[in-house]
Parts: sequence; structure tokens; C-alpha cells
Amino acid sequence: MYAVILAGGTGERFWPLSRREKPKQFLSLLGSRTMLQLSMDRLSGLVNPADTYIVTEEKYRELVLQQLPEIPLENVICEYCGRDTAAAVGLAAAYIQRRDPEGLMVVLPADHFIADIDEFQRIIQAAVRSACYGEWVVTVGIRPSRPETGYGYIQQGEALDNMEDIPVYNTIAFHEKPDLKTALSYLNQDNYLWNSGMFVWRVDLLLRLIAQHLPELNRGLASIAENIGTEREEEVVREVYEDLPRVSVDYGIMEKCSQNQVLVIPASFGWDDVGSWTALGRYRESDQDSNVLEGQGVFIDTRECMVYAPHKVVATLGVEGLIIVDSQESLLVCSKERAQEIKKVVEALKEAGYQNII
Repeated sequence: MYAVILAGGTGERFWPLSRREKPKQFLSLLGSRTMLQLSMDRLSGLVNPADTYIVTEEKYRELVLQQLPEIPLENVICEYCGRDTAAAVGLAAAYIQRRDPEGLMVVLPADHFIADIDEFQRIIQAAVRSACYGEWVVTVGIRPSRPETGYGYIQQGEALDNMEDIPVYNTIAFHEKPDLKTALSYLNQDNYLWNSGMFVWRVDLLLRLIAQHLPELNRGLASIAENIGTEREEEVVREVYEDLPRVSVDYGIMEKCSQNQVLVIPASFGWDDVGSWTALGRYRESDQDSNVLEGQGVFIDTRECMVYAPHKVVATLGVEGLIIVDSQESLLVCSKERAQEIKKVVEALKEAGYQNII
């Protein structure tokens, strides 16, 4: 069994704290450990560090090695530009296949929060048992607790198996991020799950699915695989990777698989993708008016605001539903309802020439 932690994102929805030079996965948002370190911590006793791979951008290689000194240097797989998750997991598969042609991959994002580590490991072990024969792609679905419009959904089908009291189901379909009305309808049904972005599959099955559904990506990965371990390895990865298609695992592979290829295990282990400032506010203490203050200041006639300003005293008066984030050189003020759109702010700053603060 091999773990693959995807750590190449830019974390734009956490601007201005998350920046290109040090994005969300390398920050300590939930305690003293960074999100990447917490991802590694919950694999303890499940997967050896020598069998754990980190896929990240080349510019973050040293950050990964600083934060995870237990990871062998050769297990840090570098992308030379962002090409979304299908290319990232395909690249990891090319390296793992060379070492173990029938190795089992557990793919995990680097920037999620999980409260119950024991239950997480129990679910992953059940997924591994389901995927180990190379017939199934297994994903983990999270039982929804609210009508979330920021997540994709998995439509759960009939029960197929039971792995030590953990039920495993067929999948009917994958659904993109819904509007609020659709999310409410999903919440009122018992067979819609949040798509956690966690996948378990055998490396040979994954590469067959890439060949079937993403032939352009397959050709590029084949070229890379031929040169792994040679003196041309880095050069070829650089040359090939830039021309790979930009497509997600969900859209490029999962949505194209037949129903009898994909299994889902519903889970309730306190999961959150911590994808925005609003999400982070769920893990901070709030006052009687649902305000969260990270720093010093006062709230007057203020409701449901989140303030992150560890270096300044902040006072609010007569406002509601705001996110205010101060990073000394940059200040963000936005509506909580539009927290998922902070990428637009980053793009606007880029176009306006503020490259030094994004």
C-alpha cells in the first residue's frame, strides 16, 4: 500500500494568508501543525513514510522536505506546472508502478481536516480491502450535515459488500457543485454524499482507466515512465508535463467510469476540506452573536463576522456577515456569502499588477 498526498494547490480562497510562495497546505490553520503535517500524521501506523509520496510543485519541494523530514527525497514528486488532479495522480502512478506494478494507491488531499483519526483509518482499511484485487475504484463519501454548495456530490447506489461492519456501495453518479436548491434536495435524501477527493485503487487499474478515458494524458505519462531512473528523467518530465491536459480526476476519470467500476464508502469522521475562511470559522470559538475574532478587538452591533487580524486591533460597528483578514501588507473585506469567490480577487489583483502580494 502506498499513500499519495496531493500538495500542489495554491489555496487562493485563503488569500491573503495563503500566498503562492506558501499556500494553504503549508500553513498552521488548525493548531501548531501545518495542514500537510496533519495529513501525514493521520497515516501513522497505516502507511510507512518510505511508502508515502508527496506530489507538489517544484517550488514547494524544500517546504515539503522541511515540514516532512521523514519522507525520502525521492518520494517528493514534482510537477513543473499545475495540470489538475488527473495529471498529478497519473504522475504518482508512473513512479509507483516502476516500484510495484500492482501497488495499491491511497490518494489524499493535503489540506483537509479530519477529527476522528481512528475512524478515518478504519474507513481507509476497508477501502483498501475492497480495491486490492484491481477490479474496483473506491472513493470515500462524507455524509452531509448541511446543504453545501462548495462540494461535489456522489450519488450512492445499492449495498455491494460489508468490510468488517463497514458497508460498501455501488455508485450511481458523480454530481458537480450544486446550487442551494439542489443541495437542499440532496440533503433531504439519504443517498447523496459529499465527494471527499479521497480515492483508493490499484496502480495498474488507474493507468488502464487513464489509457481508456484520457489518451493524451496516457501518452505523456508513458513517455515519462520510460525515463524514470535515467539521467533524462527531470528533463523529460519538464518537457512533457506542460503539454498534459488540464483535467480533474472526477471529470476525467470518475464520471466516465461505469457504475460497476466505482464503489463508495460513506464516512462520518469529522471531515472538512477547510476550503474557505468561512470553513475555518467553524473551528474557532464564537461569541453570542456568532462572531469569530482571531486577534484583538471589539464587536459592536455586529453579527456573524469573522475577523483574522493577529497584528492589529480591529473594531467593527453595525456590520453583518463579513470576513475581514489582515496580513500586515494586505487586507481582505468580503461577504461571507461570497467566500468561495476569493479567487476572483486574486485574479483581479494579478491583472492590476499586484503580483507581489498574491
